[in-house]
Amino acid sequence: MPESTGSGRTSTTWRVGARQPVDYEVVIARGLLEPQNRELAQACGADGVATRCLVLIDDAVDVLYGEALRAYFDAWSIDTSWTVINGSEESKSIAQVVAATEAMSSMGILRRAEKVIAIGGGAVLDVAGMAASLYRRGVPYVRVPTTLIGQVDAGVGVKTGVNYGTHKNRLGSYYAPEKALIDPEFLRTVPQRHINNGMAEIAKMALIKDRELFELLESVAGEVSAATLADAGPHLLEIMTRAIGGMLDELEPNLWEHELERVVDYGHTFSPSLELRADPPLLHGEAVAVDMAVCVAVAHNRGLLGHEGADRALALLQALGLPTTDPVFTTELLAESLQDAVRHRDGAQRVPLTSGLGSAVFVNDIDDGELAAALEFVRAAAGTGLVRASR
Repeated sequence: MPESTGSGRTSTTWRVGARQPVDYEVVIARGLLEPQNRELAQACGADGVATRCLVLIDDAVDVLYGEALRAYFDAWSIDTSWTVINGSEESKSIAQVVAATEAMSSMGILRRAEKVIAIGGGAVLDVAGMAASLYRRGVPYVRVPTTLIGQVDAGVGVKTGVNYGTHKNRLGSYYAPEKALIDPEFLRTVPQRHINNGMAEIAKMALIKDRELFELLESVAGEVSAATLADAGPHLLEIMTRAIGGMLDELEPNLWEHELERVVDYGHTFSPSLELRADPPLLHGEAVAVDMAVCVAVAHNRGLLGHEGADRALALLQALGLPTTDPVFTTELLAESLQDAVRHRDGAQRVPLTSGLGSAVFVNDIDDGELAAALEFVRAAAGTGLVRASR
């Protein structure tokens, strides 16, 4: 209906409202590459008929599992085009995303009937997911995370992203896979440092959401290895399922982050700056661990977390082979990181802090003095001030 503007003219307004459903599965599927296992074939669309798919695979994973993957696809008459992607954090660039879309174009992938299969760690999943979201404004894709951090974090949500300038994940999109297939057997060939890296994201969920998970981690911290995770014994399988389930519980009602108070941002306020500036470099989970240690100290100094709880939290991180301090972290860098987080969180700090082990609260008034005191606390607790994960 035309409306008067008060100046003798009329304006016409249309309001458009729509909702986009999101429906995807996260499946723990052991023996994924065994030819008799239908999970990956069905995810590719090979349900009794020949089909094609584009495989975007981590270069290290291709060396380890390329032969088995090709044999699996051949067994199911899946015609595959392969593009090998550098799986390092440095590869998370817009140029790599464009290269992935060029692979889609070269294959001539059909917009709905054929799929992209992303196989690798978090960096490859991010690049492949972002490329899939952009090509023809969206082609379907399937995630097969092969690292621990991919299986409990990067591979189960809907975010994609690449680094830009000095900022981590500054460019990105929300784009859900059709399915994420998690096979713990892939972890058997993951180096211990990268196992520790993934354990940081599990510890995050324990500290801010799941006290029982925290206590489970305490009980097995010295036993966590590539082999024990791949074997998926009862305690370690429960740790994996609690971590993944807890993450999905938090993500599902807020997939597009309309609500910016997110407990899963714990450990992700200061870590983006540290991760890109640390020398020698830190892995994502290592930077998150240092961030969490700072937040444990802030919570303790505020009276939100008792002395015993703070000691147990920091001791767990160290028992999992993770750093709790880094020489790059200064009060100035922490303050700078916090300001960038404020911009990302729409003008407020919205920093999640532990309020007892297994629960969290949000604060908006952390100042530079608190940051300096937190650094002193974690350095004193570490003993030297320069504790880092073993290389």
